[in-house]
Amino acid sequence: MLFFICGSALRGQPDHANLGTARFVREAKTAPIYRLHSVNDQHPGIYEVADGGVAIAGEIYEMTDAQHAHLIATEPPDLYEAPIRLDDGTSVSAMIYPRELIEARGFRDISEYGGWAAYKSR
Repeated sequence: MLFFICGSALRGQPDHANLGTARFVREAKTAPIYRLHSVNDQHPGIYEVADGGVAIAGEIYEMTDAQHAHLIATEPPDLYEAPIRLDDGTSVSAMIYPRELIEARGFRDISEYGGWAAYKSR
């Protein structure tokens, strides 16, 4: 399966080892219909919006069922798997954060950075 990574498991980020031997396919961006927030400055939270969205930078990985299960087991609380739309019109699985929790907890909107790695390198 293909999976979109846009946070702490990106190449060069601290949780990249959680991907194990999953095969890097390519860099990618989402369609510009998402917002990006910093969840306690530990990982991103993304969710879809009807307007005001941005394209979020990430990476596509090809995973076996076992690699996928390991990744899901190592994800932080409250994230859930859902399809996201890429800028080329295709959809792949990714981890999404509930918008209502982001708003209730006041996590900082970092959408202007366009991606987690850009935010972390600021």
